[in-house]
Amino acid sequence: MPSGRRARSKSAKCGPCAAEPPLPARLPAAAGAPATGALRALSCAMVWKPDVTVAAVIERGGRFLLVEERIRGQLVLNQPAGHLEDGEALLDAVTRETLEETAWQFTPEALLGIYQWRSPRGHTTLRFAFTGSVQGYDAARPLDAPIVTTHWLAREEIAQRSARLRTPLVLRCIEDYVAGCRLPLDALKAELSSAIVSLKLPEAT
Repeated sequence: MPSGRRARSKSAKCGPCAAEPPLPARLPAAAGAPATGALRALSCAMVWKPDVTVAAVIERGGRFLLVEERIRGQLVLNQPAGHLEDGEALLDAVTRETLEETAWQFTPEALLGIYQWRSPRGHTTLRFAFTGSVQGYDAARPLDAPIVTTHWLAREEIAQRSARLRTPLVLRCIEDYVAGCRLPLDALKAELSSAIVSLKLPEAT
């Protein structure tokens, strides 16, 4: 999951809203029309969005690569995983997160599944889980701050540690992997070069 440097505030604005100048500095809107920035801020406040994350399910010789990380003061187990960043493709995100959290180079080979999970606190995550292989371990590379260490564990060992799993999705993804669930990577399409189109404020008269 994301390190502190990538943590997002729940009150953070979207890109277009964050780019708006403060209200007093904006040009006046036409009579009776709300300011564009105000409309955007209202949209940001009203639109519900889940956290989009990626995860790597990596198996070697019957054992799965997990990270042990400290979350809210507790040590938990998880797949190498984290948030999709703005302007980033899903495959790039899962490769990056795996390297940052395990020091392994990950090559995605299939989409395991897309998982929607709502936490007991009412927080929703949309997880894109990938399977693949690792190579090129860099023992000198420091791991992301929340990561304490990594483990290669068998499915039975992971099930025995169910109380320590960060979310139920950790074991669910492994079970789906063992069951042979696979989707082709070309099911994912990324169009990231389009410019953001924003409404223009009326010119001052």
